[in-house]
Amino acid sequence: MTKTATLSVRATEDYDLVLQAIEGNQKAYGELMERYRISVYNTMYKMVSNKEDAEDLTIEAFGKAFNKLASYAPHYAFSTWLFKIAINNCIDHIRKRKLQLLSIDNLIQPNSSLEFRHTLKANVPDPEEKVIRQQRVNLMRTVMGKLTTKYRLMIELRFYEELSYEEIAKELDIPLGTVKAQLFRAKELMYNYLQMPGAQDYLDTPVRTRA
Repeated sequence: MTKTATLSVRATEDYDLVLQAIEGNQKAYGELMERYRISVYNTMYKMVSNKEDAEDLTIEAFGKAFNKLASYAPHYAFSTWLFKIAINNCIDHIRKRKLQLLSIDNLIQPNSSLEFRHTLKANVPDPEEKVIRQQRVNLMRTVMGKLTTKYRLMIELRFYEELSYEEIAKELDIPLGTVKAQLFRAKELMYNYLQMPGAQDYLDTPVRTRA
C-alpha cells in the first residue's frame, strides 16, 4: 500500500502538485496557492479580525510552507499541513502583537501597586546594544539591496510607508493581484537571503546586559 492510498482524491492531487513544485514547476506552486488562498485567508481573518494583517499572514503562511515543501510527507493531507503552519504562524503574530500592546502602566500583579514602568531600566542606550542593533540594520539594508528594483519598491511601500495593498496598486497603477504576487516573491527572496550562512548571526545575536 502506498503512502497516498488513504488520501482523498483532492489530497492525492495536491500531493502530485507538491511533487511537481519541488521539481521546480512554478505553475504547481500557483495552483496550490489558488486552491487554498481564500480558505487560509478566511482562517487568518477569523483569528486577527483585520483584513490587511490577514493578507500578510496568508502570504507568510504560503511562503513558509513553500520554503519547506520538501519536508511534507503524505501521511495526511497537504491542506492539513498547510493550515497547521498558517495557524501556528498566526498565533506567533498574535503573541507578539499582545506584547507590543502591553501597557507599561498595567499592574504586574493584581492588588499590587507595582507597575511595569517601575521595573523598566532607564531609556539610555547601552553602547554594545547600539552596535548590535546597527549590525542588524546594516544586514537588512544589505538584503534589501539584493532585491531587484520592483521587489525593493514593494517592500518599501508596504512595510516602510505602510501603504495598503490597494494603495500600492493605485500608486503603481498595477492590478491588485500583481501587488500580492510580487510582495509574496519579495518576502520569499528576503527570507532566502537571511538563510545564507552568517546572516542569522546578526539577527540571532542576543543583546547582552552589562555585568
